[in-house]
Amino acid sequence: MGTFLLSFFALLIPVAGIALFIYIVARRLAPLFRAAPDFRFDNIGKRLFGLYEYPHHRMPRPGYELSGYIHITTIICLGVLSLQVITLLLQGISPSFSLPFLDKGIIADGYRMISDLALTVLLGACLLALYRRIILKPERYNVPKSYGKDKTFPDALLSLGLLASLAVLDIVYIASGWRVDAYAGADTHILIPFTGTWITATIFSLFSPTANQVVHVLSFMLLIVLIFGFVCYLPFGRFFHLVTGPPNVFFKKIKKGSVKPVKWGIADDKLDELESFGVKKFEDFTWKHMLDFYTCTDCGRCSDNCPATTVGRPLSPRFISIKGRNYAFSHYPLKGPFIQNEPLMGDVFSDDEIWSCTTCGACEEECPVTIEYIDKIVDLRRGMVDDGNVPQSLQKPLSAIEKRGNPWGKMEKKRGEWTKDLPEGCDVKLFEAGDTAETLYFVDSITSYDDRMISIAQATAKLLCAGGADFGILGKDEKDSGNEVRRFGEEMLFQDLKNHNTEMILESGVKQIVTADPHALNTLKNDYAGLPPVEHISQFLARKIKNSDISLKSVEKPEAVYTYHDPCYLGRHNEIYDAPRDVLDAIPGLRRVEMAKSRDRSFCCSGGGLMLFYEPEEEERMGVLRVKMAAEAGATVMVTACPFCLVNMEDAIKIAGLEGKLEAIDLAELVERHLDK
Repeated sequence: MGTFLLSFFALLIPVAGIALFIYIVARRLAPLFRAAPDFRFDNIGKRLFGLYEYPHHRMPRPGYELSGYIHITTIICLGVLSLQVITLLLQGISPSFSLPFLDKGIIADGYRMISDLALTVLLGACLLALYRRIILKPERYNVPKSYGKDKTFPDALLSLGLLASLAVLDIVYIASGWRVDAYAGADTHILIPFTGTWITATIFSLFSPTANQVVHVLSFMLLIVLIFGFVCYLPFGRFFHLVTGPPNVFFKKIKKGSVKPVKWGIADDKLDELESFGVKKFEDFTWKHMLDFYTCTDCGRCSDNCPATTVGRPLSPRFISIKGRNYAFSHYPLKGPFIQNEPLMGDVFSDDEIWSCTTCGACEEECPVTIEYIDKIVDLRRGMVDDGNVPQSLQKPLSAIEKRGNPWGKMEKKRGEWTKDLPEGCDVKLFEAGDTAETLYFVDSITSYDDRMISIAQATAKLLCAGGADFGILGKDEKDSGNEVRRFGEEMLFQDLKNHNTEMILESGVKQIVTADPHALNTLKNDYAGLPPVEHISQFLARKIKNSDISLKSVEKPEAVYTYHDPCYLGRHNEIYDAPRDVLDAIPGLRRVEMAKSRDRSFCCSGGGLMLFYEPEEEERMGVLRVKMAAEAGATVMVTACPFCLVNMEDAIKIAGLEGKLEAIDLAELVERHLDK
């Protein structure tokens, strides 16, 4: 009778637990079935590999090693113990059940020893995580008062407490069962000294066989209840990522630097048929972006690395996800009717919060579960633009781009005037005049019109000439590339720019495109379609120097110390890190140092495109913080490879009081000075 009741209990709890879990998850995932479409079923092999590679690469990033290794350790331990849990549940129904190869023999004994070790390590990882949360209290976990009461701390303690309790109960269950078998003279596996199972089994040697049997049965019953209690609790908070994390990583964005279309399945030439653009209500988000909300671990790494958060702008990527998740929980409750079609802007997200983003990508680069922020923010901006809600300071440059093809509203015919001051022997062909060439130098707006940035265009032209390139420019036929226009939500204007530039480029008949502007590089490469290959001038130079087509003389200022600032759209969005450094290191005698934040952790200057016209509230300029980082690294010359970065760095040097101590220069300008003519 006792065996029957135990088997009935062992069957009832799993069935009830699984049914309840399915019900909860079905209610939680309900908004995903009402969401906008999202195409994420390409590159299956790459996505499968990412399930292994991405977490292991992202979790233990510098500065987050302890938490990263705790997570990796926990995942491995849970993976090892999964076979034991399956066996445990099924043995409650059929005591003789065993998975293949795990009944008797060397493999079975080996697995039991490994699982004993995994239980001990899992318990240690939980206790260490609790220590971090309660004692160390990393600052990135703090919740500002403006975001309300901190709900994550008690959720984290409860979840970790439940997981630690599962480990303890499992240890007690195995140790008491081991003692029962030992008393009966049955075969037992070797216990690894000083593991939790070994210590507990040693203590249980003081108890009688009957007492051990009682403990074994009671721990089994409690363990089953706790397992399914923990599983059913997961969808109630941040630990839902244990369920949604793997699919979220699998469905991550593959093409970096791109922006999602207005709506998947709608061709660009059909956009004017849409009744509404962007995200205005929760159901306008794609199902992947809703999955992002559920997957957020609330680790705070995104906001910890967000330059907007750092300088005190009203944006914290972490709370974009948290507020999205809270909205889903409150409007798609576990019981009762769903509440749909409520506006997001003003009620959930604020205008300043969404406009404060520079789209630098630091948050996405840091996230261990591949949450996407830029696409969400761009979609929210599309919705605001569609409703006519555009910051006053951005209305004029956007209007100027629409009328003149550049944000300053300058005459189209002046776009190529910078070529007049080039030296003899460096001829820039003009496609508008009927010239032909193999290479197009796409200059873009700021380098064509800004009095200071024109020198970058001239230096780039000289470098192309020195490298033997047969190149020309579109001149008045070129319009702004539209990188920021699209990311600021003006999709139809971007489509006009893209269509015009694409037509002009294809008509020119060029075979490749070179630009010195990372923003132009990014949009031509990732937002346009059907164009010839696009590369940055740093890539052109690195190749020509390596092939000895360009030679450089010794550095003009041997006493100077140089540092390189990675532009966001050259580095994080297009992963071009080595080429600019290789070019700098090719200058004989040049001394170069790295800043504390460099490469994929480079700190945004906030100069990207239309951000030059937007003045958000902030405690300190991003550019000022960046030049201070250069000074702290011991640099006297700050080199970048982006005209927008150069604008901000030169202004920031003045504001920071570093004139005479630090200067900024573009990579093309620096290399042109060191051409061995």
